[in-house]
Amino acid sequence: MPVYISLINLTDQGARTIKDDPARVRSAAKIAEREGCKLLAEWWTMGPYDAIMITEAPDDETINRFLLGAGRQGNIRTLTLRAFTPDEIANVIARLE
Repeated sequence: MPVYISLINLTDQGARTIKDDPARVRSAAKIAEREGCKLLAEWWTMGPYDAIMITEAPDDETINRFLLGAGRQGNIRTLTLRAFTPDEIANVIARLE
């Protein structure tokens, strides 16, 4: 299943309600599962992003629906990248003309 890496920044609302974050992450994992995704990991980070989240989803549409739903709660903004395993990228490279 495709893997997605989401770089997360808190909004002002998310920063004000930071104490609620552990419950939000648990809720997000349940919502992800309901949407057909699997939250593999989330880490808080230092630097330009507040956290990263690693998620599996069957396709781009599914991960997009999950992240749009998370974003509309007003606590986070995300920048999401599609990740490729070494085997997946080798297959892509093999098809180059």
